[in-house]
Amino acid sequence: MLPLVFAVTLGLVQVGVLARDSALVEAAARAGARAAAVQPDATAVHDAAVAAAPGLDASSLTVDIARTGAQGDPVTVSVTYDDAIRVPFIGWLVGTSVQMHAAAVMRQEYG
Repeated sequence: MLPLVFAVTLGLVQVGVLARDSALVEAAARAGARAAAVQPDATAVHDAAVAAAPGLDASSLTVDIARTGAQGDPVTVSVTYDDAIRVPFIGWLVGTSVQMHAAAVMRQEYG
């Protein structure tokens, strides 16, 4: 019975880590959309998204910007993150990584 309880406990820990990382990906998308709404510089948008997710590996974070029109039109920032399974013995059950995605839309304030 103890191995089963141990496996369930490790699974719950990994679910908690994934939930935290999912919240960070959503925060990165919102911060990136806000930066994209006030400035046209793609590097600044990427930096704002990375800064909003301090616990994530920046090399696994992909930030895409979709702009249409000028001032008052929407800008969409999509953030994708490949989150590695970090808890021992769980990776062989569910795979080595989970892909997370979040997007945020705001109106462009410049232009």
